[in-house]
Amino acid sequence: MEYISLLFQVVVAVSVLIVWVFRYHNVIKEFQQFGYSDVFRNFVGASKIATSTLLLTGICYEELTPYAAISMAVFMFAAQLSHIRVKNPLIQRLPSLVFLLMSLFIALFHYGVI
Repeated sequence: MEYISLLFQVVVAVSVLIVWVFRYHNVIKEFQQFGYSDVFRNFVGASKIATSTLLLTGICYEELTPYAAISMAVFMFAAQLSHIRVKNPLIQRLPSLVFLLMSLFIALFHYGVI
């Protein structure tokens, strides 16, 4: 279970960093579709990048990991709500749903629930 949690940490963190750094043009389109402002988009982006960094830092400093995982889960839950609100199909909601479940797994593992 420890290795699965560690793998999920790396996958979630690196994936979010890739999306917000290298695929930013897709983020712009999604936030426009959601009707959110540029300021809000940039706040979310900076927060997700910081949270991803904390997830990676949590590899060496485990006490950070559950907080970062819960924060990421909140962002992914909000993404789910945003996708549902604009009636996006499941295929568009799937990445944030998978990352939500991975983040919850990480947090639950580090709190000793699983």
